[in-house]
Amino acid sequence: MDMDDLVWQASNYRGIPPRRVRLLLEHGHLNLVAQVAVDRGEWFCAEGAVEGLCQAGDFGRALSVMEPFAVAGWRPALYAKAEILLRAGRGTEEALDLVRTGAPGRASGTDIRALAEVLGKAGRIDEAIELLVPHLDKPWLLSVLVDLTDGQGRDKWVLELIAPLADHARQARGEEHRDYAFSEAQEMQARVLERADRADEAIQLLGQDIAGRRFLAHNTLIAYAELLARHGRFEELRELVGSHDAHTVLDIYAGALRRHGRVEEAEGVMRDAIAADDWGGYRAWLSSMLLEEGRLDDAIVVAEPGFGWYDCSNLLAPLVRPLLDRPEELLYLVEHPRVVPHHGHEEFQHWWRAWALAGLGRADEAITVARLDRPWTDPRIFKANLLRQAGRLEDAADELRTLGTVKAREELCEVLVLQGRAEEAIAVHPTVAEQRAAEPKPDPVLVGENGYSLEPPF
Repeated sequence: MDMDDLVWQASNYRGIPPRRVRLLLEHGHLNLVAQVAVDRGEWFCAEGAVEGLCQAGDFGRALSVMEPFAVAGWRPALYAKAEILLRAGRGTEEALDLVRTGAPGRASGTDIRALAEVLGKAGRIDEAIELLVPHLDKPWLLSVLVDLTDGQGRDKWVLELIAPLADHARQARGEEHRDYAFSEAQEMQARVLERADRADEAIQLLGQDIAGRRFLAHNTLIAYAELLARHGRFEELRELVGSHDAHTVLDIYAGALRRHGRVEEAEGVMRDAIAADDWGGYRAWLSSMLLEEGRLDDAIVVAEPGFGWYDCSNLLAPLVRPLLDRPEELLYLVEHPRVVPHHGHEEFQHWWRAWALAGLGRADEAITVARLDRPWTDPRIFKANLLRQAGRLEDAADELRTLGTVKAREELCEVLVLQGRAEEAIAVHPTVAEQRAAEPKPDPVLVGENGYSLEPPF
């Protein structure tokens, strides 16, 4: 196992990535995935195989798959091996030794989190809490404390630990230099109170903080709104919307109404908001809800003013995505007279139409309308994807074999799995070394004596 390769795989989702591992597992190739993990040093194969083997109760095989990665010193593998030992019901001390890194004072937050989680899974909750106590000024470790104590009968202790942090957050709002390290403490306090069957107390406490604006982050406001929604406190939710940032909480109110069967009220709330303040977020929420309710025409009317907006604000894409596996409705959407090209990216409309046509089995027509002339995508790969979408797997495979690039071989792997040729799929998939060699090399940059670039951007 090469440590640099493992880091590169995990950082870039390369090698055989999680999506292809899942495809292999869904088609019943657990043993093949396990073998490939060891033979080729494929990290995501190792993760997928270990989970499948543990679910099947084959903990010995799971350990054998993870062992080469652990021997290499790859810390995610050490954590994974520790979890296998615990799931197998053996080797608690061995599991703990795997994730210990020496004196706690020198351990990173990641290492402390891993050790606390292993202690929690081993049933040693008190030790896990004591390990975390000196580090609760780190929000991610505070959330670990709350997570691992859920249902463990330690809520009173946890509340005692959180209380001073929550008080610090309340006081910090009025300070000139605010310490945001405790910004999650109030919502965590409310979460523990709620799970301890003290929801009314949680609502009262957090409600007072919100009313007095004694909180640091919008997440606290969102947490309060969600708390009210979970407990059907609609009147308080409505008042919250009127007194605070409606852009942040109105969707929570409308969503709660809808979940309680009050769909017309939810729609009315959003339509009133659009009439008063035509903010794109309101249109996005309402159009998505209408689509989920099977009202595609109404969804188009609501979203249409935002079809030409830039990228993240464009309201066409949120309607397209749920319809990618519903080609008839997708084609109706992209050919609807109210639909205009995506601003600055008109090609998306052609791609979506091509995808819909291919899904309806009209592959040749799809290829014709796709406009495969964009420099950032290989038209032959997109053509192969359209053939695959149309169910013409052999034609797609031929197209990708002829192309033969690293990217084409990655796509070919998936087609071969769908054809029931998993071993051939693994053989054709590029190795990590081939993927890395194919990565574009950055142009050399001239630097001055101070080490900074002599060319823009400086």
